[in-house]
Amino acid sequence: MNDQTSRMSRRTSGGSAQEQLRQIMSDVDTLEEVFRSERVVLRRRAMSLPSGTLERLRQLHSRLDALSISLISRQIELRQLRALAETTALINSTLDTNSVLNQVMDTVVQLTGAERGYIMLTNKATGALEFRVARGVDREQLSRDEFIVSNTIINEVYSTAQPVLTDNARADPRYQSMESIVGYQLRSILAVPLIVRGEVIGVVYCDNRALTAVFKDSELNLLTAFANQAAVAIENARLFEAVRAQLAEITAMRDLVDSIFTSVISGLITLNGRDEITAFNHAAETITHLSAHQVIGMPLFTVLPYLRQPLAQRMAAVRAGETQVRLEFEVTPPEQGRRIWDASISPLSGSGGSVVLVLDDLTEQHERESQLTEARRYVPLALVENLRSEDLANLGGQTREITVMFADVRGFTQFSEQLEPEKLMEIINRYLSVASDSINLFEGMVDKYVGDAVTGLFNTQLNPQGDHALRAVRAALSTIMDVEALHEVLAGDEQLYFGIGVHTGTAVLGNVGSAERREFTAIGDAVEFAKLLQENAGKGDVLLSPETYEAVKDHFDCEALAPRKTKNRPDFTVMYRVVGMKR
Repeated sequence: MNDQTSRMSRRTSGGSAQEQLRQIMSDVDTLEEVFRSERVVLRRRAMSLPSGTLERLRQLHSRLDALSISLISRQIELRQLRALAETTALINSTLDTNSVLNQVMDTVVQLTGAERGYIMLTNKATGALEFRVARGVDREQLSRDEFIVSNTIINEVYSTAQPVLTDNARADPRYQSMESIVGYQLRSILAVPLIVRGEVIGVVYCDNRALTAVFKDSELNLLTAFANQAAVAIENARLFEAVRAQLAEITAMRDLVDSIFTSVISGLITLNGRDEITAFNHAAETITHLSAHQVIGMPLFTVLPYLRQPLAQRMAAVRAGETQVRLEFEVTPPEQGRRIWDASISPLSGSGGSVVLVLDDLTEQHERESQLTEARRYVPLALVENLRSEDLANLGGQTREITVMFADVRGFTQFSEQLEPEKLMEIINRYLSVASDSINLFEGMVDKYVGDAVTGLFNTQLNPQGDHALRAVRAALSTIMDVEALHEVLAGDEQLYFGIGVHTGTAVLGNVGSAERREFTAIGDAVEFAKLLQENAGKGDVLLSPETYEAVKDHFDCEALAPRKTKNRPDFTVMYRVVGMKR
């Protein structure tokens, strides 16, 4: 997109202001078509564009239309004024308004012999006259408190478009009643309008407070003639500044359009009627592994030949009248391997067969959905939704520290000989449900059921946990307490107990099995040692390995015991029975 933006910038800045504006309007039209297409897509996904996106684009287009009309008018006026201004060196000297005003006022003071000179110009926004220049005979700018003028005369000249000359304002019967003239002791005054194409744009005002008859008809005629040329120079400079401001606004709008194109996360490719690529944003570069400067101006199926089979006929259908075509397909771009892309093809109205192609790479999304489907077989849904992609990627096999909870129903073999199979399965499932519910409560993963035993895993790649040992012990105690609650609703001869072993150690975790049937499980000594602890546990006992004890001893009261069964493990000399929770 940066390359594309650079090209758009060079293309826009290389032409006239009107050409720049037309290009930006074309880009805005393209962007609106894209967002309309994406709105349909997002609605299908129960999503929407940011509020007001299309409305802001329509407003932007309206502003550009107004700017175009205004710019044409301004450019015509500017050319006319420049032609008129070629007669004087002043008009050709600068296009800076302040510089022109200062030169005009210095010239006026010099030509008329005035003590002070002022230029008032109309504020085009408010319509009021504003002081723009106040100069003295020494060409220095006057301070605001030195602005002593006759507003009566200024307003008269501005409203009538006629000059005023008085060689002694205090004695002039026209102004004897005016307080500003009497109070300021104004004498010689000369004021002429600044007129451009019959419109008064301001007033040039000169005076001399000390001398009378400083200004005569010759000064009046000279100043009137000069003011006509000066008005052109002033308006020329003001128009130039207005055009420059509009160009700055156009540039800002162009940058806004470029920014919007950059922010679109889908690949955008626009094609003319010959299927030649005319726009190729940054996302398209990322998806195709091609840069914009490589493909702009090239036929689509030349640079991306693998798109011909899925897209050629559908693009023809869009050009034949279909409003939009959308499809999902597999491609194998060079050096990328198999990918799954989603494409949307839409026509660009009034563009001679041009279309816009919107691409999204769904490969990772499909892979994640497949991985999540796999993970949902093993862990609670709430855990699956929080899994990271790297966690799911490790289902093939990973060595890590985990805590294993191994729970077995005591006395089940003898108990099973006394019941019918259906009743037996009903009762054992109630006990196994108690254990699995406790494992899930503390966000463990039920590994497997083996007869009357259940295994829970904590801190696998599917349920990463920093406090996995603590969670496993709490799940074991919860199992014991929930079994006691279950006894309250079971008959006495149906009351059984769990013996539970909990061990923290290293295991290999991942999918095992054939291509037809796989299971996620843990393999290693950690599982076997948890089972050995369980074999040492009595009814209702929770036994911990030394490793687990070290991790949870600040939370539970435990007593050290010598193991009854060691299976010839010389390192197995002590185990810990959980007595209760510490207060």
